[in-house]
Amino acid sequence: MKITNICCIGAGYVGGPTMAIIAEKCPHIKVTVVDLNVARIAQWNDEDVNNIPIYEPGLSELVGKTRHRNLFFSTDVNAAIDEADMIFISVNTPTKTYGLGKGMAADLKYIELCARQIASVAKNDKIVVEKSTLPVRTAEAIKSILENTGNGVQFQILSNPEFLAEGTAVQDLLMPDRVLIGGDTTPEGQEAINALVEVYANWVPADRILTTNVWSSELSKLTANAFLAQRVSSINAMSELCEKTGAAVDEVARAIGMDSRIGPKFLKSSVGFGGSCFQKDILNLVYIAKSYGLNEVADYWEQVIIMNDHQKRRFARNIVQTLYNTVSGKKIAFLGWAFKKDTNDTRESAAIYVSDYLLNEQANISVFDPQVKENQVLEDLNYLESRKPEDNKKGISVMQDPYEVCKGAHAVAILTEWDEFKGYDWKKIYDNMQKPAFVFDGRNILDADKMKEIGFIFQSVGRSN
Repeated sequence: MKITNICCIGAGYVGGPTMAIIAEKCPHIKVTVVDLNVARIAQWNDEDVNNIPIYEPGLSELVGKTRHRNLFFSTDVNAAIDEADMIFISVNTPTKTYGLGKGMAADLKYIELCARQIASVAKNDKIVVEKSTLPVRTAEAIKSILENTGNGVQFQILSNPEFLAEGTAVQDLLMPDRVLIGGDTTPEGQEAINALVEVYANWVPADRILTTNVWSSELSKLTANAFLAQRVSSINAMSELCEKTGAAVDEVARAIGMDSRIGPKFLKSSVGFGGSCFQKDILNLVYIAKSYGLNEVADYWEQVIIMNDHQKRRFARNIVQTLYNTVSGKKIAFLGWAFKKDTNDTRESAAIYVSDYLLNEQANISVFDPQVKENQVLEDLNYLESRKPEDNKKGISVMQDPYEVCKGAHAVAILTEWDEFKGYDWKKIYDNMQKPAFVFDGRNILDADKMKEIGFIFQSVGRSN
C-alpha cells in the first residue's frame, strides 16, 4: 500500500514536530495535522513562524519551509480523517485524576474519542498508528472500537512510539537511534507495517527501523522511559549522600559513567526530572504491574517516583533552612520554569513543585524563563489547587528581564539549565541582591568557585558546601 495522504490527530509536542519532518522528507505525501484547539491551530498557521506554539530549535524553519506545500494545520478533523490513508493518533494521555487507577493509570478518554471519530467518518480502509504513549494492549481496545462501531471498513492498528527528547526533537527525528513499528503478524498487518516502513525509509537507514508485534512496541516505550528515569533518580539518591560525606556528585558520575557497562547519559544530578513522559509512564507501568498482581515489580518502579518527589522537596526545604529557617516575605528569584532547556514545555517541571512549597512558606517568588510566559506559570500553579488562583497571582511575578527578577532578592534558584544563565553578569546580580546573597544551583550549571569569589553563598545539588 502506497501512502499519499497522512492525517495526524493532535498538534502538540509530538504531532507537530513529527509531521513537520515527515512533510520535509516526503514531499510526495500530503500531511495534515488536526486539533480541536482553535487557538493552537491558529498559532501553527501564524504567518510569523516564530509564533508557532512549540519551541524546538530548528522547528520553526522546518514549518516555514513545508507549510502550505505539503504540511497543513486544520481544525476540520473529519475532512482530514476522510482523506487520509494513514492516521496518526498523537493526543494527550495524562495520568488519571479520577476513578479506578486514579494517580497511576493513563487516562485514555482522548484516545477512545479519536477511535470513535475515525470509526464514524471512515469510508475506506485505513491504517491507524498509535503515536501517543499508551498502556500495553491499548491497540486491542482501539481495534475493538473501530471494528464494532465503524462503517464496515478494514482497519490495521500499528504502534509507533516516539523516542524524542524535548529540546532536541528535530535532531532526534532526523537521526533517530531507532524507529519502532509494531503490528499484527497477519498478512494484512505486515502490509500495514511495510507501508509505514516505506514512509520512514525516505530518510532513516533500514537497520534502524525495527518491527515487532504490537504489544512489544507498546511496552518498549514505557520500559525505555522507566530505565532513563531510574538513572536520574539513582544519581539523585547518591547526590544526597555526596552532600553528607564531602564527595562531589559530578565527579562520582564521571567516574562511573566511564564504565562502558553504565555509560554517562542521564547521570546528571539535579533538582529532579520533569516533563510529560517519565512520571506518567512510570506510574502507568506501576499500575499495569499491580493490575497483574506483580506488587514487588510495582514497588520497585514506584520508588523511582518517590525518589524524584523527595529530591524536589529536599531542594525546597534546603532553601528555607539555609535562609535561617524562614522565607516569609523574602523574595526568591527563579531562573527557569520549563522542565529542561530548549523547550517551552512546563509539564511536571521541578520549578512548579519547588515554588509551591515556597509559596506555602509565604515566600515572594519572581520568575524568568526565556520561553515561558506568565499565563503558563500561573496555569501550572493553579492546576495543583494548593491555593486560590488569586493567592498564586499575589505570591508570584513573571518578568522578561532576568536582572530585574534577581534585583532585591535574598536568593536565586536555578531551576532550568538554560545555557544563557552561564553568561550572565553575576557580579551585577550580586550587587543588586539582599546580603547575604544566596544561589541554589538545582541544575549544576554554574562554576561554584567563581560564584563564591563574587561573594555568593553558593549551593549546588550533590556537593557539600
